[in-house]
Amino acid sequence: MPEFDIILILVLSGIVVGFINTLAGSGTIISITVLTMLGMPVAMANGTHRIAVLMQNLVAVGSAHKHKVLDWKKGWILAIPTTVGSVVGAYIAVEINHELFEKIIGVAMLVMMFMMFYKPDKWLHGSKALQEKKTGIWQILLYLLIGFYGGFIHIGVGIFMLATLVLSGGYDLIRANALKNWLVLLYVPFVLVVFIISGMVNFTYGIIHGCGNMLGAWLATKYAVSWGTKFVRWVLVVVILFASSKFLGFWTM
Repeated sequence: MPEFDIILILVLSGIVVGFINTLAGSGTIISITVLTMLGMPVAMANGTHRIAVLMQNLVAVGSAHKHKVLDWKKGWILAIPTTVGSVVGAYIAVEINHELFEKIIGVAMLVMMFMMFYKPDKWLHGSKALQEKKTGIWQILLYLLIGFYGGFIHIGVGIFMLATLVLSGGYDLIRANALKNWLVLLYVPFVLVVFIISGMVNFTYGIIHGCGNMLGAWLATKYAVSWGTKFVRWVLVVVILFASSKFLGFWTM
């Protein structure tokens, strides 16, 4: 069993990560940073934090169902390509170098943030017509790519899911968040198995960190619904600035 100070760090950081990941994404930056600072290799940190992600999304999805903001039918459809892509990404994640990929993601996130202000109504109110539209081939390919990235490194996958669910799916940020958490909950177990087989999961650290994640996820879903889409959008902006600057190498932790 880890010492008390390590347990405290894992739980407190988990609360922050669970809150950020449930509302937007990229909280995984904190998870991987904390785990590596505690002496864990990056590859193992990339696998270990998936336990916390699984635990936090169990809470997030349960809360979303309680508040009746989760589109179950569309969620099951989108889960298939997302999960397939995530398994492929996880296999590649075992050995690949992430530096160039992070730079590309950092730029893409900044572009996405400007899109949020270009047509803010899409993010705040959604489109019923798009929600009811059948899922097309190009959307399936898009979710395959998102799943691939989620299985590969997970950092920022929530932001890309939100953008796709809002801009192509017609969901407002509250309902997009609910679907995002459901999709992640479905694909993470498969990804976790890949990392476990590769010996890249520390169950003790992952479960302790996950307990904090669960509390953070509960707080996020509770306040996201009551504070509304505008609040979620500004959280998303802050997270994007934080994550993109880290990816582009403007600061290190």
